[in-house]
Amino acid sequence: MIVQVMNQVTWTQMADGTRDDYAVLGGLYTEHTQGELVDNLVSLLKVMEGPKLGYQIDRYQHSLQSASRALRADESLDLVVGALLHDVGDPIAPANHSALAAAMLKPYVDDETHWVVQHHGLFQGYYYFHHMDGDRNARDVHKDNEHYMACVKFCQNYDQNCFDPDYPTLPIEDFIPLMQELFARESKVPGVAPAGMTADVHIN
Repeated sequence: MIVQVMNQVTWTQMADGTRDDYAVLGGLYTEHTQGELVDNLVSLLKVMEGPKLGYQIDRYQHSLQSASRALRADESLDLVVGALLHDVGDPIAPANHSALAAAMLKPYVDDETHWVVQHHGLFQGYYYFHHMDGDRNARDVHKDNEHYMACVKFCQNYDQNCFDPDYPTLPIEDFIPLMQELFARESKVPGVAPAGMTADVHIN
């Protein structure tokens, strides 16, 4: 005998689900993600708190400083939150942190911010690749892209210079309302399943 549990499907294979099932699941999923997404992102940022890894500040303070500079420069909401989260992939994808952060932001930010975050790791290399026997101009592979100069500007103004222990960095509490506003937007990525459940769609 199958016992129906409140707000829980009875099946173990998605192929057996009904429209009513997915309406329930969609509502629960949306409530969960909207309620916890920003808290989870703050927790992920704070994973970078502590070790300085040779710099004068840790990566958490670097992220806050980047966002503080962008906010004070009156940049868009998209770019300020992008600045805050541009390195958030470091703890779990150190070899591909730019792409991870960009993929996370893609459904919610404008195309320019997404592109800048996705490529900032390469563009940041302008400041140090040549000290490691690399090509500091490797970023020029993208010189014809419409967002090239935006990424140059981001790295110059909101990344390479954000390691200053004396800069008056704003606390994370100042950015939580901005994150809440950004992530409350409806996803722009195609492939959204019924009732608010977001499909895992891969878009080049």
